[in-house]
Amino acid sequence: MSTQTLQDLGPALVALRLLAVDYAGLPAPCVSVSTVYPDRLELSFHDDLAGFEAWRGALGIEPERVTYHEHRCGTRVLTVNTGLAGADVVLVGYGRAARRREGTVQ
Repeated sequence: MSTQTLQDLGPALVALRLLAVDYAGLPAPCVSVSTVYPDRLELSFHDDLAGFEAWRGALGIEPERVTYHEHRCGTRVLTVNTGLAGADVVLVGYGRAARRREGTVQ
């Protein structure tokens, strides 16, 4: 396998630069760029579903496109992706699920 260069991460890094300029006032996400998926920019929001929603709305992503699931530990996970500058931008929001009250059916 050949060694990747920083240039190989170009689409993800260009997308990050554009987002940093155009959406500087939005909540700061955890940012991930990886040589495993060089065209992917992941923005994750831990215990901040409102931050996830602020970015989803700012990027014009329809709510119907968001996927939802819960981990066994009770963590809610929202995920959606969109394209920007040749990169796949993935938003991931993590939050606590509402606790079930004993005796209720859900």
